[in-house]
Amino acid sequence: MGAQIEHIKIKDTNIPVVIEEQHSLPTFNLQLVFKNSGSIKDKDKNGLATLSSRLLNEGTLKDGSTRFAQKLENLAITLSVSHGFETFVIELSSIKDVYSDSLELLAQLLKSPNYKAETLEKIKTILTGSLKRKENDYDYVSRNELNKILFKDTVLEKPSNGTIESISEISLDDIKEFIDSTLVLENLIIVVGGDIKLKDMKTKLEPILTILPKGKESKIINVEASNEKIVKKLIKDTQQAYIYFGSPFNTKVNDENNYIAKVASFVLGGSGFGSRLMEEIRVKRGLAYSAYGQISINKSHSYFTGYLQTKNESADSAKELVVKIVNDFVKNGITKDELKAAKNFLTGSEPLRVETLSQRLNRAFTLYYRGLEQDYSKNELEKIEKLTLKEINEYIKSHNEIKNLSFSIVRK
Repeated sequence: MGAQIEHIKIKDTNIPVVIEEQHSLPTFNLQLVFKNSGSIKDKDKNGLATLSSRLLNEGTLKDGSTRFAQKLENLAITLSVSHGFETFVIELSSIKDVYSDSLELLAQLLKSPNYKAETLEKIKTILTGSLKRKENDYDYVSRNELNKILFKDTVLEKPSNGTIESISEISLDDIKEFIDSTLVLENLIIVVGGDIKLKDMKTKLEPILTILPKGKESKIINVEASNEKIVKKLIKDTQQAYIYFGSPFNTKVNDENNYIAKVASFVLGGSGFGSRLMEEIRVKRGLAYSAYGQISINKSHSYFTGYLQTKNESADSAKELVVKIVNDFVKNGITKDELKAAKNFLTGSEPLRVETLSQRLNRAFTLYYRGLEQDYSKNELEKIEKLTLKEINEYIKSHNEIKNLSFSIVRK
């Protein structure tokens, strides 16, 4: 039957519920997803979403981290809080027999997070240590430098975990304000699945959801990637060069031609061996162990990005080769054989993408969140099967902006 979209009304707010009943296993999984509420809300407090999610993983004010974690462990319940750029997520999973207990523990957390100064200091110490270690992770460094180029003067310019300096300046009041303004009914989308009935689930969820306040719905922002073709080099004592690159890709999540972008992305750099980037950079010239690139389409931003590692002395020639590959891709498009291979993989591997309950729920949520119909994936595959070489090459040629590549290179 697959996932369905239902609704539940709490405090006069109509909350969407993405649900799939699966009675073959006695399990329960719930996600409270708050839209437009991740790092997108950091603004001038870089790392605020990260600290807020980590604090919510520290148990309740009454039990503290250790005792609350013990309660979860005793019943084999998993309760975790995380965030992306656009979403803030509370996830709960358990076996069916204890799902009422798991919901009660979730309610306790929502009512009284562990708002203690020492809790925040502990989190800051751990996160600061992690950030210090990342100073010598040149993949991390190069990726962040690229984001500074591509998304200058936007919230995407900064690392989602913050910096040592920005983390030190965030207070407990900042976190309370973030959580109070984020965990509101107007932002909420519920994702639930397992051995449960919709009616029973609604009954059990209502008292928990009433804990959440009404508030102001967070709005999505639009961020555009730079087309300035900037090259930034950092000299470090490293054994190889770390090259990250990116450029604008002008589209929206609901664009009717995104299925063509999916095929183009697969051929250019998303398919591993067989992709243009891998074939030209590794197979033909041996300049890198791997080379990867993809078109990333999100509600807030869309762009082309990729990376490779190579010898320090090969960094400049590898960079020039990436430029040549992308320019040739736009100018000449793809071949008949590349289109056939892409179609075979994308249509043939479809069953693997909806094999598990979590995969199906994640897809159903993503489609709903992006404002797309639930049969979108089925229709997309049909369009891919009918896609002609002429259509895809005209589409690729129309996205000339992808050639405006910027580079971040960390090398010796």
